[in-house]
Amino acid sequence: MKDPRDIIKRPVITEHSTDLMAEKKYTFEVSPKANKTEIKNAIEEIFGVKVVKVNTANQKGKFKRMGRYGGFRPNRKKAIVQLSEDSKELDFFEV
Repeated sequence: MKDPRDIIKRPVITEHSTDLMAEKKYTFEVSPKANKTEIKNAIEEIFGVKVVKVNTANQKGKFKRMGRYGGFRPNRKKAIVQLSEDSKELDFFEV
């Protein structure tokens, strides 16, 4: 069995993702090989909340150049996780 911390890499903090937090939807960067069931179980185990829905999106790496040399940024996978109404909110901005 995979470790939940290997599946969930980090939260994605953007203007759009902070707007979704009002609806109890949280965005995470996840392992590209992880499926929705593994992501759901990892979030529930790490944060102790109830997950209702998981949406995933694969982002292909952009082509970037440094002078005459070119290459691609790594491919990423992100998951938007919706929590149940009775779940506690996740606080990424703790002081």
